[in-house]
Amino acid sequence: MTSIQAQPFPYTFDPRRTALVIIDMQRDFIEPGGFGESLGNNVALLSAIVPACRAVLDAWREVGALVVHTREAHQPDLSDCPPAKRNRGNPSLRIGDEGPMGRVLVMGEPGNQIIPELAPVAGEIVIDKPGKGAFYATPLQGFLQEREITHLVFMGVTTEVCVQTSMREANDRGYDSLLLADCTESYFPQFKASAIEMIHAQGAIVGWTADSASLLAALAAPG
Repeated sequence: MTSIQAQPFPYTFDPRRTALVIIDMQRDFIEPGGFGESLGNNVALLSAIVPACRAVLDAWREVGALVVHTREAHQPDLSDCPPAKRNRGNPSLRIGDEGPMGRVLVMGEPGNQIIPELAPVAGEIVIDKPGKGAFYATPLQGFLQEREITHLVFMGVTTEVCVQTSMREANDRGYDSLLLADCTESYFPQFKASAIEMIHAQGAIVGWTADSASLLAALAAPG
C-alpha cells in the first residue's frame, strides 16, 4: 500500500487496484481556436496544467497501473444529447454545430480528440461520455469491476463540472477517489477553489485532494 499527504488526511491506495482517470482533456476545451475559446473563455488557464498532467501520466504508465481517458462526446445524430443539455444557456455555438475544429462535442471530430500531449496509448481505456459524469451511460463501471479497481486518481477539466460530477458518481459507487489539485482547472478559478473545498470537506465527503508532487514522490519511492 502507498500513502501520500492529502486533504483532509492521508490517502492510502494500492496502485495495482487504482486507476488514473483523466477527464476531458480535449482539443476543443484546451487549445486556442477551439470551442472553449470561441465562447470567450481563457483556455490558457486549462492548458497551463498540461505539463503537470503529463508528468503524472508518464509516472503512472511507468508503474504499469491502469489509465482511463474520457471525452465528452455525442453521436453524430445527437440522439444521446437531450434538449435540456443542448439548449442550456445562450452560446453562439451549441453541441452539434460546426465549430472551429469541426462539429462541437461530436464523436470523431478533430476538436473532440484528446490533446496530443496526453493521447491514449495501446491498452488504455477511452470512454466517450454523453453527460458530465464519467459513469453515466458508459461502460466505465464494468471495466473497473473487471480489473478489481477500488481507488481512483482524478485529473482533467473542468474541476467544478465534469471532474466533480465524476468524483461524486464514483463516491456513490464505493470508490475512494483523489483529485490532483494542480492537474485540474476551470475557466473560472474561483469555481475550482470552491470545488476542491467541497470535495475534501467533512472528512473527505466526496474524496481527497493533493498536489501531484506528493503522488509522484510516492510512485518513485523504492519498494
